[in-house]
Amino acid sequence: MVSEPLAIQARGVCRRFHEGEREHIVLDGIDLDVHRGETVALRGRSGSGKSTLLNIIGGIDAPDAGTVSAAGIDLTGLAERGRTLFRREHIGFVYQAFNLVPTLNVADNVRLVLELNNVNSVKASERINELLDAVGLADRAGSFPDMLSGGEQQRVAIARALCHKPAVLLADEPTGNLDDATADAMLALIDQLVRTRGHTMLIATHSMHVASHCDRVLELHNGQLEASTGR
Repeated sequence: MVSEPLAIQARGVCRRFHEGEREHIVLDGIDLDVHRGETVALRGRSGSGKSTLLNIIGGIDAPDAGTVSAAGIDLTGLAERGRTLFRREHIGFVYQAFNLVPTLNVADNVRLVLELNNVNSVKASERINELLDAVGLADRAGSFPDMLSGGEQQRVAIARALCHKPAVLLADEPTGNLDDATADAMLALIDQLVRTRGHTMLIATHSMHVASHCDRVLELHNGQLEASTGR
């Protein structure tokens, strides 16, 4: 069996922060391979470096050492502007906080990403309608975020993250602000959308239940990654 090409590859990734005169090592020589179409959970306690690793893979931050490539693009030598363009085209983000623009309605929150990617208005409208229908919000396109429940706001965030057909979806505790029943429905929705559309997903979570929806589970502990034995 021929394995799928790599969607994410990291080698020797290090990231440290300084707190006064103290150096805090968050990532200590991380190696990571994620194949195209794979869903991988990244587990670890709060402060273990999950978000830091996602930010490096997504081009928001740069490592202090090591190399990272995603969607076939080597991020190592890119300046901040290059990482911004890479992120805009190839990466979708879903966060614990929904991060919707309160002055834009549902459709325009999704449209914003398509405009940044220079998608023409006709194709953008088609894409918006298709994604809102997929997340069950076709009838809420004109609603504003403050009119939506938490679960509905996260559905909009998912539609926004996938509307430009990113190669990689990075999800950082995407169910953290939802009750258990809503969280389960959201996980099923993300899983279905990612798999049917052929996206690759790396999801950071502290929850084993969330991780159980993924193909593989990795644990981040003391700056190191290792395969989980808890599934």
